[in-house]
Amino acid sequence: MNEEDLVQRAADERAAIVAKYRHGRREGAEIYDWEEQTFEVYHALDRYGFIHDTNKHPSEERITEHQTPNEIKIEMEREKKWVKMLNNFQHVPPDKLRRRIFKGIPNSLRGKAWKVLLEIDKEKTAGKYQEMRDLAMKWSSEIRQIDLDVNRTYRDHIMFRERYNSKQQELFNVLGAYSMYNSEIGYCQGMSQIAALLLMYLDEEDAFWALSILVAKPKYNMHGFYIPGFPKLLRYQEHHDKIMHKFLPKLKKHLDKNGVDTGIYTLKWFFQCFLDRIPFRLTLRVWDVYLFIGERILTAMAYNLLKIHRRKLNSLGMDDILQFLQVHLERRFEVDDDVAMESLGKCLEELKKSKLDYAGPPPQLELPKRKFGTFKEPSFEQKVSVLPSLPSRHSLKDRSSAGRHVSEPKPVIVISEPVGRRSMEFSRMEQSTRESVASRRDAAMAAALTAESPTEEEPSAPNGHARHSHDESSALPGASTTTRVVETKIHIVYWVKSYDNVHHSVSNSYS
Repeated sequence: MNEEDLVQRAADERAAIVAKYRHGRREGAEIYDWEEQTFEVYHALDRYGFIHDTNKHPSEERITEHQTPNEIKIEMEREKKWVKMLNNFQHVPPDKLRRRIFKGIPNSLRGKAWKVLLEIDKEKTAGKYQEMRDLAMKWSSEIRQIDLDVNRTYRDHIMFRERYNSKQQELFNVLGAYSMYNSEIGYCQGMSQIAALLLMYLDEEDAFWALSILVAKPKYNMHGFYIPGFPKLLRYQEHHDKIMHKFLPKLKKHLDKNGVDTGIYTLKWFFQCFLDRIPFRLTLRVWDVYLFIGERILTAMAYNLLKIHRRKLNSLGMDDILQFLQVHLERRFEVDDDVAMESLGKCLEELKKSKLDYAGPPPQLELPKRKFGTFKEPSFEQKVSVLPSLPSRHSLKDRSSAGRHVSEPKPVIVISEPVGRRSMEFSRMEQSTRESVASRRDAAMAAALTAESPTEEEPSAPNGHARHSHDESSALPGASTTTRVVETKIHIVYWVKSYDNVHHSVSNSYS
């Protein structure tokens, strides 16, 4: 298949996907059985629209409890206060606004409040969203990945339950439009959940501008999370480590001893502002504060979670720690939301006093370089780039072997501009995390066995105890530079320009 055929095949695939979303669920819609979510009568809706299996044990299900009569009464009183406040928002004293936001924005007014906090009306440019959306349907190289992610984003929520329904169409449109609006990022896995959350409370165009504000405005600057190499994620993980060493040294030592690196559990905490890692009702409270205060909340909430649950975590081993942080916290948080939010406020003040509330200004690397919302129709040469395939880690190892000749890799055709490699890098990061966890578990088991019974390589010491190295890195299997990449923030493993995987991905997709 030549270059022209490959370009045409990519265009045809994009057109077919776009056509399905435009057709929606009308008669004749092409929807496969595996794309539909089936729910029985024993499923129940919570107040936020999530569907729950009432036959499951509470410990197995993410439960968002219904409000008690007293809670409903309190919320109604607070709604009255918020209506007055939103109608005169510019004149609300900052301390008063802060107190009320930490108490939680009433759910019925959350969309209106978020729109005001983000100053969406100031950001809007008439006609720009429609322009980017239309361009995306014709040109975006991200359409295929966006379609895959829309199909698995919050399918347990009533708004996104049905394939190609109106909310899935809106989510597809917002992500597609943004992939054209910000060509440095294009699309990255993780953005779909954020856009879906915004669509639960905002209309389609407002959700697009809200996403744009979160990514580009200095107050939030999520741009650095999504560009190649995820530099802001790594910087925030390093800052989190500083906070842990300062305020939770015992827990930090325990996590290190069990091989639970910061990069393993903070990925979604920082990447998606705690979505899918704590109960949804508490996530909304955190997002209320995040939109008000900005990025400082990310490291403060990370510290808050570990501080609240430090005693429990100190009693767990590696597998249980990961299960607790990645699954248990979302399903059974075990601490009242008001208590958690009050603790968050205290953690923020505590960090501020120690000058650790702010990870510092972003380096130029994390800031947008290209102008937003500009597009020039690509030439054929731009649609098809021929890049040299970098050798894999295995071929590099072979090349270093004594006298072994390895032929130079052949060029591989890559379709369209390499705008959206974040999706692949994000997946590779998660895979690297899982591999890191598995290798640490194996290393811990091997170390325990070695300590219990001396081997021929490790004869018993005079006192009867097995000898072992005090260098923790040497206990890791293959603690070479390659393996330690996975250990040290996981990034170089998935950021060797990612050409190797890009080429394999393209070859598999279009061959």
